[in-house]
Amino acid sequence: MFEMALELALYDPVYEDMALKFFEHFLYIASAMDRMGEHKENLWDEEDGFFYDLLRPPNGDPMRLKVRSMVGLLPLCATTVLDSSIIQRFPWLVKRAVFRFEKHPELLQRIHDPRRVSANGRVMFSILDEEKLRRVLHRLLDEGEFLSPYGIRALSRHYAEEPYEFFMDGEKYVVEYLPAESDSPMFGGNSNWRGPVWFPVNTLLLRALLQFYTYYGNGFQVECPTGSGRMMNLYEVSQEIATRLIRLFRRDAAGKRPIHGSQEKFNRDPHWREHLLFYEYFNGDNGAGLGASHQTGWTGLVAFLIQLFGSVTAERMLKEGFRPATVYREE
Repeated sequence: MFEMALELALYDPVYEDMALKFFEHFLYIASAMDRMGEHKENLWDEEDGFFYDLLRPPNGDPMRLKVRSMVGLLPLCATTVLDSSIIQRFPWLVKRAVFRFEKHPELLQRIHDPRRVSANGRVMFSILDEEKLRRVLHRLLDEGEFLSPYGIRALSRHYAEEPYEFFMDGEKYVVEYLPAESDSPMFGGNSNWRGPVWFPVNTLLLRALLQFYTYYGNGFQVECPTGSGRMMNLYEVSQEIATRLIRLFRRDAAGKRPIHGSQEKFNRDPHWREHLLFYEYFNGDNGAGLGASHQTGWTGLVAFLIQLFGSVTAERMLKEGFRPATVYREE
């Protein structure tokens, strides 16, 4: 919302005040998620290096539900990087932001400091500072947790062997890794977020990683996959995840497309094999398509990923910034 307000403010100054409002909301929410000291209400778990849901019982202390899910990855997405040219366009906004920092310095104590200018003259608003970012990426890029051969899973695969158990009021609740359809009747049976790969959240994570790359540049590297010994910058990490998502639609060595699973008609029949389906979500282990078969509203983003990484180099992304580099234009 902050980015959208800034974009509108380039053409109508009235939106600058709205951008300030969203910026302040970001600061307050980020501060509430991770406060200084040993706060029981923190979503950030220092021991695990991950964000967790917080449960507040009617008559009891708040407690973390220590389930590593997509919920703990979403704070990555609250990231925006601004070029110096954009900052110079809004002196009033900068003045108000500085005033807010000076009046409430505690808001910056547990997040990335937006006053730090990168080597390429950019500033970044992010809930995660460099240490938190590295710790979350360690989980994200672990093939035994979130990193599937076909993208990022919605739930850590760790719970396939060790389901999470939670007891309350004499009842036991269990969360286990389910790579395909849910076995839970919650939400009318449509609770398929315990393992499958979903394109919308994967694309949001890719956007965030590329934003981080435009700020940190090539000097910031992480192991990808975790434990492999292969070091990558965040553009290369994004490209690796995108390649796995695109792999869903490509034929493997046996001539089969993972999205079709065991459906031989779609894999072999010459009348069907070239007619691709855009499933709603995908099996977190074998990539088979699940749910609605014509979910082009978000699974069609695969075309954007092919276009993006086929035309935008790391050098161009670093030079131009995320938004200018990703706006399509014919060369």
